[in-house]
Amino acid sequence: MTAMNATHAPDTPAPVLAGVYETAAADPAVRVQDDLFRHVNGGWLRDAEIPADRAATGVFTVLRDEAEAACREVIEEAAQDLTAAVVATVRAGGEEPVAGTVREKIGSLYASFMDEEDIEVLGAAPLEADLVPVMSATSKEELAAVLGWGPAGFTGAVDAEVSNDLNDPDHYTTWMGQSGIGLPDESYYREEDQADVRAAYVTHVSRMLDLVGLAAHLAAGGADGAARADGAARADRVGGAARADGTDGTTPSGTADHDPMSLARKVMAVETALAKGHWDRVRTRDIEAMNNPMTWEELTASAPGFPWEPWRRGVRERAAAVGVEQTTFLDEVIVTQPDYLPHLAGVWDTTDLEDLRAWAVWHVVHNRATLLSDAFVKENFDFYGRTLQGTDELRPRWKRGVSLVEGCLGEAVGELYVERHFPPEHKEAMELLVADLIEAYRQSISALDWMSQATREQALAKLAQFNPKIGYPSRWRDYSAVEVTPGDVLASVRSVEDVELARSLRKLEGPVDREEWHMTPQTVNAYYNPTMNEIVFPAAILQPPFFDPQADAAVNYGAIGAVIGHEIGHGFDDQGSTFDGTGKVTNWWTQEDHDAFTARTRELIAQYDAYTPTVLAHRYAAKGEQAPHVNGALTIGENIGDLGGLGIALKAYGLALAREGLTSFDQAPVIDGLTGLERFFYSWARAWRSKQRPDYAELLLTIDPHSPAEFRCNGIVRNTDAFYETFGVGPDDALWLDPDKRVTIW
Repeated sequence: MTAMNATHAPDTPAPVLAGVYETAAADPAVRVQDDLFRHVNGGWLRDAEIPADRAATGVFTVLRDEAEAACREVIEEAAQDLTAAVVATVRAGGEEPVAGTVREKIGSLYASFMDEEDIEVLGAAPLEADLVPVMSATSKEELAAVLGWGPAGFTGAVDAEVSNDLNDPDHYTTWMGQSGIGLPDESYYREEDQADVRAAYVTHVSRMLDLVGLAAHLAAGGADGAARADGAARADRVGGAARADGTDGTTPSGTADHDPMSLARKVMAVETALAKGHWDRVRTRDIEAMNNPMTWEELTASAPGFPWEPWRRGVRERAAAVGVEQTTFLDEVIVTQPDYLPHLAGVWDTTDLEDLRAWAVWHVVHNRATLLSDAFVKENFDFYGRTLQGTDELRPRWKRGVSLVEGCLGEAVGELYVERHFPPEHKEAMELLVADLIEAYRQSISALDWMSQATREQALAKLAQFNPKIGYPSRWRDYSAVEVTPGDVLASVRSVEDVELARSLRKLEGPVDREEWHMTPQTVNAYYNPTMNEIVFPAAILQPPFFDPQADAAVNYGAIGAVIGHEIGHGFDDQGSTFDGTGKVTNWWTQEDHDAFTARTRELIAQYDAYTPTVLAHRYAAKGEQAPHVNGALTIGENIGDLGGLGIALKAYGLALAREGLTSFDQAPVIDGLTGLERFFYSWARAWRSKQRPDYAELLLTIDPHSPAEFRCNGIVRNTDAFYETFGVGPDDALWLDPDKRVTIW
């Protein structure tokens, strides 16, 4: 297929259909052959201001704002209706009713969070039920049991969760792996250029421990009142048998320094020691390395020095407390970082009890900080928002309230959202797009010149087993067991946690639920789940500019079509390709084909290793220093998804044209001076419109497996032959790659 050169496009005086080339957002001074991203988005990048309460802005941000506003509407309506009902009941002489329907629970939880006055009065008091068991632990064995219980969701230096069994796709198992640190990842504890962040972190921890009064707790031997009684009772249940000294559970004052800064340094020392055993983010992408089935006996034998049995007893006690009797829980597990466990055991064995308690208290406080009084909220934001991300302002309270309700009752909010914002015809249009993308992948895989027939048959079999999910779940989650306590946010959150834990543990009793969703419909995102071989597209991402049923096909295929292709592509990226069509980890490749695939991925890694985000290039140039670059190994999975996504979306666009009787891209209509392929690539560029604060951009280079937006756009098109043909890109243009350097995988 051939196409026209589009050097005339920047001179178009008015926006075209669906705003795919918006003159106000574009920068005509930037040639499309040199920088597609800035050619389409340069004016917007120059003029757009990042909201003070955000670290970034762009297309995704706008859609998230729209979804957030829509959810606010349904949540506040629920709160207002509940308030009216309560007032009417009380006026009639009745008692204040307990929220019964899920809509009433939505309204009650939101209203409780928005009641700042009551939350300020309570201060740190709501934390006592979580803190007392930790503070009452008089031995490491007892502390391990308490952490197994999971106060405030913190299970200590090891994380345990129920998920799909990598080796038996019809059943669930328990995954166990590294945990226990409060900085973004292990590199922050060792890299010299993170020294300032580490210093700020210690200061932050000290302030939070000061706010919660840890020093006073240590000196006084624990808390008083009903909260202490409740917490101590829990401590007795999960840790009593582990007491090594026969004490009654009160906390001795100790002899070490108890001032907040000294305690914060102890926390930092514990986390630094744990971080030395953590895998980095590149290694934690390796599914085969993380797939280590073990029996409980094998696990404990591999890591002597940690009180595993008290910890497991705590886990089982918590399970019983939420109504699940799991006598076989943890008998078999998948250990995701097996060499971390003996490292953890060594750290635990050589660290003082008081240091471990201070570390555990910090994590309990951290996990609850956003639900407490203003002092906790602001201090938490000052480090995690301002220091790490460069964000200027805390989000307004209503936004935080919406996030809380969505986090606790997400699918209930999603059901209300879908009723108003996702008509049936949107789902029907998406089903056609998905079918086109799958067919385009089938045709592409069938024609690959580097793949043998044996591997090709396996790839096509996997593709045929893909399960698309569009818009919203076929079955909504049941929140009937959740108890929302008016005026007590933390009590309500604990109830949600208990119900979710029970739901998770009960998975171990039956087959895999293939109707479950891991995103809510109001989430602006999409995902591929390799253990289920499914692609999932929530309703909120199926909005303009990604998806518009009224838009030209080129616009839709260049945006949501590429997103669909991206998610399908994850099934065939460097990690997804280790799963078969049933979701089982298995090798379905010949060695020769695997080597050919790996060679292509290495070329793509090398390309992305050379990219430095423009915002950081400017920052470091001003300092006369070398700017950090993209980690091609960390981002390779997403880059493969993008590369396949755009290329296959282009093929799918051709299928859509063929349905209209058009046999080539040349025959696509020219709209407002743009050919079909020009609109396709402009739509792709617009989809990645994004702007980040420098601190946030630098953070993402370390922790995010996605490349920066400018390279998700430009880095892909420079590997796409049709882009060269469409815009007449030549050897002297900045986006030119020699043909033998261009990477094509799928």
